[in-house]
Amino acid sequence: MERTLVLLKPDAVQRRLVGRIISRLEEKGLRIVAMKMLRVSRELAEKHYAEHREKPFYPELVSFITSAPVVAMVVEGPKAVETVRRMMGKTNPLEAEPGSIRGDFGLSVTMNLIHGSDSQASAAREIALFFREDEILSYSTADSAWVGG
Repeated sequence: MERTLVLLKPDAVQRRLVGRIISRLEEKGLRIVAMKMLRVSRELAEKHYAEHREKPFYPELVSFITSAPVVAMVVEGPKAVETVRRMMGKTNPLEAEPGSIRGDFGLSVTMNLIHGSDSQASAAREIALFFREDEILSYSTADSAWVGG
């Protein structure tokens, strides 16, 4: 069973798409084991996006993620990292497949609604940035035999 970090970015919150995106994750069979709404501080944003520090778009990333509240979640399920990444769609919403979150709702490369960890190693690092271990719950669902959870 894998865990991944999912952030519903400021544009998802401001456009009132949080419920629709969460519904998609749950309908897929993924389990939300931690969730909170928060305002990302500059310090947290810089840690989260540390790997992009030298890239030209880094200042814009930090500015955007700190501009309004986000919803942070730990999502769990079989192959959760890959599953969430496929559901998100390509970073550029114009290239994202219809049916993906970004393909259906995304407007720009920067304001692309959702972040999901790109590997299990990234997921572990990112989850630890946003959640304490005691904030992550373990539970089973009635349909776990059907969805592999």
